[in-house]
Amino acid sequence: RLLRLPMKLTYPWARMILAVSEGVADDLAQVLSFPRERITLVYNPVINHNFFKQCDQEPIHPWFKPDQPPIILGAGRLTKAKDFQTLIRAFAIAHRQTEIRLVIIGEGEERSKLEAMVRDMGLNLVVDLPGFVKNPYPLFKRAHVFVLSSIWEGLPTVLIEALACGTPVISTDCRSGPKEILENGRYGCLVPVGDHESISTQILNYLTNPPQARDKEVWQRYSLDAVLRNYKTVLREVTN
Repeated sequence: RLLRLPMKLTYPWARMILAVSEGVADDLAQVLSFPRERITLVYNPVINHNFFKQCDQEPIHPWFKPDQPPIILGAGRLTKAKDFQTLIRAFAIAHRQTEIRLVIIGEGEERSKLEAMVRDMGLNLVVDLPGFVKNPYPLFKRAHVFVLSSIWEGLPTVLIEALACGTPVISTDCRSGPKEILENGRYGCLVPVGDHESISTQILNYLTNPPQARDKEVWQRYSLDAVLRNYKTVLREVTN
């Protein structure tokens, strides 16, 4: 609320305003009562030139070895916005029906709450929160399903990274980003926010019927080269 007044005063003077997703652009226009056509979309450069080389490294986590049960992966800051509690509840339901494990990588203020939840549900041996992982991409590549359980987002880079790794993805249909990235469910499954039963059902479905490999086009617009081309176009427009 404190930022709205200076934003309303300064943004009209800008030659161009950029947003990292359609959802962010729509929200910005609504909050500032600003013409939507004045806001230009330029995605974040998520996939850089070293990404796939990093994916091919050996995972440091022992659960990701070939002879281990399937892994469900979550990633992000351990905060309320990511709603990992819903993911843990969904995993617990699916785990009753098949042998799987859950790994949530990231660090944050909700660690103690999530650890207590895992302990209270008796999932200590099948759920791990290893904290910050310097190179998480080998885990992304070898996970059987990636789940984004967020309540809200801007442009969730972990979803793009999982898609680039070829990993099947399930995401809440939160504002904003997932629906845009997954093209309304074309490239992954969208479920209601907070719906652990739907997430559980889709996890079991993906494990039984793995989806076909995604086209490269799903992540290419978030590559460094594509984003640099967009920025060059923007800079030419601004300077002309």
